[in-house]
Amino acid sequence: MTSPTALSIAQDLLRCPSVTPADAGALGVLERLLGDAGFDVHRVTFSEPGTADIDNLYARIGTSAPHLSFAGHTDVVPAGEDSAWSHGAFSGDVADGLLYGRGAVDMKGGIACAVAATLDYLAANGGKPKGSISFLITGDEEDVAVNGTVKLLQWAAERGERFDHCIVGEPSNVETIGDTIKIGRRGSQSGVLIVDGTQGHVAYPHRASNPIPDIAALITALNDEPLDQGSAQFQPSNLEFTSVDVGNPATNVIPAQARAKFNIRFNDHHTQDTLKALVEERLAAACGNRIRARIEWLPSNADVFVTKPGAFTDVVSSAIADVTGRIPDLNTGGGTSDARFIAKYCRVVEFGLVGQTMHQIDERTPISDLDKLTAIYRGVLERYFK
Repeated sequence: MTSPTALSIAQDLLRCPSVTPADAGALGVLERLLGDAGFDVHRVTFSEPGTADIDNLYARIGTSAPHLSFAGHTDVVPAGEDSAWSHGAFSGDVADGLLYGRGAVDMKGGIACAVAATLDYLAANGGKPKGSISFLITGDEEDVAVNGTVKLLQWAAERGERFDHCIVGEPSNVETIGDTIKIGRRGSQSGVLIVDGTQGHVAYPHRASNPIPDIAALITALNDEPLDQGSAQFQPSNLEFTSVDVGNPATNVIPAQARAKFNIRFNDHHTQDTLKALVEERLAAACGNRIRARIEWLPSNADVFVTKPGAFTDVVSSAIADVTGRIPDLNTGGGTSDARFIAKYCRVVEFGLVGQTMHQIDERTPISDLDKLTAIYRGVLERYFK
């Protein structure tokens, strides 16, 4: 029996309008394919007050080590105005060698390639791996990421599941298939700088204390000194202010308070706690004995992580080179992903399609890229279980 192609699997997934938190049948597509191939498949729903219930899927074949997992998400961001698409956002249409649809690259296409490669590998190896292969698939990556991968990993660990390595099929490549493997991500920490003043009439400034010049000075002070100079695997950490607000509708009133939102993307020189301590120390120095300011730190589940180059990255790099002729860059740039949760359980890398059209109108991928990525994943399986 011929294994399904990545294209056919991707089309079935794209035709499910699984905008977070809706599943719209996407996990059912994978459940049928993997169940028919002999995987032990579980559908698990997680809940938390104030958030939508999220359906997740965990499937495993094999019971022994080594255990390689493919991870990803079937939820997608909204499509926007459907009439702006040259092909329907959830059509899965093919035109001029391109597959169109929301999630084509981020990341239903990557999941389709992993499933196609795995089914082909199993068919060529008696239906069982020399170890274990699993799929960790969530429907909660593009939104708050509360009832998805983080809880699915906890659920799996409580069942006694142990992972050795994982590939997340996020669209890691920048220009062409094979140019980049993500081996880590910076952490993300947001906060609000709050400066208190004293409200008063603008004609009597001596009776008030204007927080606006003070917050401007503090923003400058916190931006002036770098947080670090980068590390062996990461670029320098950066603090970016994203808004400044006083909520003052009047032109003749000095406001009582000014607030500025910011986000820090931090490298492995810091933990969340040491980063907060550093920023607080610099703020105190800038305030001196006059300015009244504080930081309201927002919750974050985005810690920094890195998978140091070694045997596993060599396996993935070798498979890439065999298919594309390229030696990929081992990179830690970009935003956050669910790999930050997986890194607490095993070594993890991200490698998928080219990300240039993700979240855009007419999101699309060349069919040739689907074929290449499938071949690369197939090569990883051959090397991993040799």
